[in-house]
Amino acid sequence: MTTPPRLSWRDVRDRIHDQILTGQYGPGDRLPRDADIAEDLNCARSTVQRAMQDLSDSGLVERRRKGGTRVRPDPVTRATLDIPITRREVEQRGGRYGYHLIRRREANAPRAVLSAFELDTPRPMVRVEALHLSDSRPYILEDRWICPRTSPEIRDLDFTEQSANEWLVHNKPYTRLDLRFYAISANEEIAGLLETPVGAALMVIERTTWIDGAPITTVKAITRPGYQIQTGS
Repeated sequence: MTTPPRLSWRDVRDRIHDQILTGQYGPGDRLPRDADIAEDLNCARSTVQRAMQDLSDSGLVERRRKGGTRVRPDPVTRATLDIPITRREVEQRGGRYGYHLIRRREANAPRAVLSAFELDTPRPMVRVEALHLSDSRPYILEDRWICPRTSPEIRDLDFTEQSANEWLVHNKPYTRLDLRFYAISANEEIAGLLETPVGAALMVIERTTWIDGAPITTVKAITRPGYQIQTGS
């Protein structure tokens, strides 16, 4: 007898979402514990946590430390942003994907990175700088720091073929995501890499993720002029 494949976090999210929409869980009802759902669905607890975080981000449930998860009494509708795999994003838009690793090294994280991770104590982390291409043209410049304590496998990966973005999406589910958008003016180095004029206004998407309070990765994705964000609900 073959073992059925394990559910993805999206599968778990959709099941719970359907249970809420059909009234199995009504406004204000407490949902089962993450561990109980994981046991019932034969999946990892981190998978359930990722699904619950998405439902929380979309406004259907509210999660409180030591208070469990409840269906919101007044559900709100929010736009949600899944972390995209850049390769897939380029291909879905009809482009031919390319990738170039600029640098990979291990170093003590600078103060700005520690602040993003909400850490006080310096620690070594892996920095990966890479350029994603669409039709042989620069698409996104990625400057990423990864915490080896939560991703020890990272020290054995060189990221010359597969991007850190794609590896992390597939292998490191998160329970918390902080997201920021802001603009910068391209300095000489960034302008050269993105083939855009010095001083051009560029949008930066900054994402930081954690698993149960432990930092996973923080990344600044610097986009070429004209980049558009796609959202789902």
